Amino acid sequence: MDDKDKTYEEAEGLVKDPDKLEKMLQKLEKKMEAIPKAGNALAYVPLMVSLVRSYIKKEYNEVPVASIVAIVAALLYVLSPADFIPDFLPAGYVDDAVIVAGCLVLVRTDLQDYRIWRKDFNGKTFYNILV
Repeated sequence: MDDKDKTYEEAEGLVKDPDKLEKMLQKLEKKMEAIPKAGNALAYVPLMVSLVRSYIKKEYNEVPVASIVAIVAALLYVLSPADFIPDFLPAGYVDDAVIVAGCLVLVRTDLQDYRIWRKDFNGKTFYNILV
């Protein structure tokens, strides 16, 4: 089993365990607070986190499980200390941005739909990004 399969398997396991997934999301949010802006792709991370939270709280389920797993896998990579480019290097977040950008290709429509739902559901919007 290669690292990609292992990450996907870990993401599937987290999607099935809301408590562990919530802890992972909290850890990710702390990391994102410490990251200087590293490309537009990382600006989507808060929207991704919000979508996953709404999904695990069963507030929003109009998204394929495969999209949730893809998002969780991308977020796991962002959190992983074993990056292609270590985060402590000057360009250390470039690989994180590339992974998130790749995920966006797969889930862009789901994020658009969620963003519209979120605005209708509670009036909150994500102004800093264009989906």
